[in-house]
Amino acid sequence: MQQASKLISFIALLFCATFSKAQIIQDPTSWKYEVKKLNDSTFNLVFHLKLQEHWHIWSLNPKGDGLEIAPAFNFDKNPDLKLVGKVQEKGTNRFDGIMDGVDGAVVYFIKDVDYTQKVIVKTNFTIKGKHSYQVCDESKCLPNKTKTFEFAITGFATTSKDTSTIIATATSVTKDTSKQTTSTTSSNKKSDEHGLLWLFFMSLLGGLAAVITPCVYSMIPITVSFFTKRSKTRAEGIRNAIYYSLSIILIFTILGVLISVMFGANALNNLSTNWIANIIFFAIFIVFGISFLGAFEITLPSSWTSKTDSKAGVGSFMGIFFMALTLVIVSFSCTGPIVGPLLVIAGQGGIAGPALGMFGFSLGLALPFALFAVFPGMLNKMATSGGWLNQVKVVLGFLELMLAMKFLSNADLSQGWRLLDREIFVAIWIVLSVLLGFYLLGRLKLSHDDTSPKNIYGQEYVSIFKLFLAIVAFAFAVYLVPGMWGAPLNGMSQFIPPMGTQDYVVSNGGGSGNNHSTDAGNAAIAPQKYVQEMKIYEPPIVVQNGLVTYYDYEEALNAAKILKKPLMLDFTGINCVNCRKMESQVWSNPEVMKRLKEDFIIVSLYCDYDKIELPKDKQFFSKELNSQVLTLGDWNEALQASKFNANSQPFYFYIDENGNKLAENGYSFDPDAQKFIKHLDAVKERYKKGGIVP
Repeated sequence: MQQASKLISFIALLFCATFSKAQIIQDPTSWKYEVKKLNDSTFNLVFHLKLQEHWHIWSLNPKGDGLEIAPAFNFDKNPDLKLVGKVQEKGTNRFDGIMDGVDGAVVYFIKDVDYTQKVIVKTNFTIKGKHSYQVCDESKCLPNKTKTFEFAITGFATTSKDTSTIIATATSVTKDTSKQTTSTTSSNKKSDEHGLLWLFFMSLLGGLAAVITPCVYSMIPITVSFFTKRSKTRAEGIRNAIYYSLSIILIFTILGVLISVMFGANALNNLSTNWIANIIFFAIFIVFGISFLGAFEITLPSSWTSKTDSKAGVGSFMGIFFMALTLVIVSFSCTGPIVGPLLVIAGQGGIAGPALGMFGFSLGLALPFALFAVFPGMLNKMATSGGWLNQVKVVLGFLELMLAMKFLSNADLSQGWRLLDREIFVAIWIVLSVLLGFYLLGRLKLSHDDTSPKNIYGQEYVSIFKLFLAIVAFAFAVYLVPGMWGAPLNGMSQFIPPMGTQDYVVSNGGGSGNNHSTDAGNAAIAPQKYVQEMKIYEPPIVVQNGLVTYYDYEEALNAAKILKKPLMLDFTGINCVNCRKMESQVWSNPEVMKRLKEDFIIVSLYCDYDKIELPKDKQFFSKELNSQVLTLGDWNEALQASKFNANSQPFYFYIDENGNKLAENGYSFDPDAQKFIKHLDAVKERYKKGGIVP
């Protein structure tokens, strides 16, 4: 779902998209761990970091646009351990300023930094935990790294007041938890989905939508008339109305800034991807949606309205400001269900997200007040308030319920509950769309709806506008129906669960959503390992075309020996946006799919899948990654690094059945189908001639 995609300062994507030659960048950090005794039971745990030249690490509070990943220190829970305060950082080479490619002032360190955590212990024992960090140079950032640490406390309950340093037996096992995929795919500054311009545009639309809700729309003629009649001149009336509009913008923008300051951009961003937070967002959307349907009103305390209303007036800017504040409070029952979801989206826009989101929303909300004050004659053309305003709320309520499913799906996929599989999700959307269509046609009535207008024959009728909206709702439902049987629904692919959760796909002859029979029909070489765990993540184009994919390197090699075909190693990731683009834009080409199915053995090696831990005898330390290989994702990444000198995704490499390379540099992200076809043909031709790259 995906989620939502943002690290503007990163240009790792350019390395994948521009250079086909792969390379490994070693971790330029060196960590040492030290225990300093303060008294019998109090110690300082010190993390000493040394950075190679040209590299820097973000501060614990990096500021900037909120997209910088600050270091984090997590200690394993232990009843004998108490943390005192938070981790403190100290470095002589601290910089506060503007960096190229980063919006706003940022704080970072070079050369060396010390991080200190004060603790109180009850006995001698080993304190364990993990710390994560990200380092960057002038042009790129490496993926977020996680290392385990151990501090051996041996000086507890001694009478000595010696505060000399006790060097801990500190070990560190590196584990890359945020693969190169995350860096490359989320570094796209021009991403439409998560870009600030997209956020502003969506917020502006939200504000305009709020205008036609009953709480706001009915206030426009009253407020504008108040200013024009109470003001001495027309110019003064226009000025006061503009002050009123600016006050609305100021109130909501301040709200956005306060949210950024209180919670921080990183916290909001992390919440947007956390499964618990997604459940909370789901509940919020459901509550707001039911409220819009008319079950109840969400209102703020009436005392707030009374206090602000008593200070309102047109005698000064502050009086006008309190008039605007009164509107904000009174209209909360209508604007709250729009502002709430908007803040969820705005949290993905860095530290500027909430402020920019609220500015866009308030601009759309305030614009009509200023516009009608400048052109008061337009008031006569406004539709009169009535039952249609309530219908607007109901329509928005249906949309809120549909979007709520997205958040529930995010949590469901993250935890593997399988409560909201693809066909269930699609079915809910179909039902909601059909109900919306019937409501617009007047065939579904709610308790607070007005009587529909009647024609000269006494029959209820539907306006042309609502008729066309109903057509859109029904057409959308019809569009979704094939998705119940496995249609890709590419237009909605960013919202609905992946094809791997589909239980029945007609294009594959029914049955499971994953067809793992081979062309030769030999069950002995059909994919077996990790199929049950990984099939949920198969992209729609793979399932739709019945493309056989393996998930285990050794198993794919065995199949290649039997079928006498070369292997295409697809180093990919579950959350790799560019991988999905390659699949939807390149693999979907009929000529490409024909070659993949007929000429190659495809093995999808997910480098960010860490839910399967390797047996102890299969775990090892990778020199190429400078990390311990513990999980299936680690193993796939180590294979890519050791054999092909690369650690970014997507990357396609080709070998024969004996593991020999058929292409030196492979193929990185380049959504040019014709270029990919030529590349596949060249690999196939080399394989036929028995060519092996030295």
